[in-house]
Amino acid sequence: MREMVFKMERTGLLTEGEEVTLTEGVLPSSYYYTLDTEHDRSLAMSPNIPFTQRVKKLSGKVLKIEENERGFYVTVGIDEP
Repeated sequence: MREMVFKMERTGLLTEGEEVTLTEGVLPSSYYYTLDTEHDRSLAMSPNIPFTQRVKKLSGKVLKIEENERGFYVTVGIDEP
């Protein structure tokens, strides 16, 4: 299972165990991903991901949500080969 961490701007947008969809964006030298649910879009954003580490499956499950001095972070588990 691949784990990815996403930055969420405020609490309460997602819950642990929730199914999410990833939307892929392309930059000149990398990809980035946003988390969406059935009802809301762009709830959290990934850091830039190199082309060689592109996500193969665009769905996953929220494993944990953490808050620290820099904000809220969502860890998502993605079942990839």
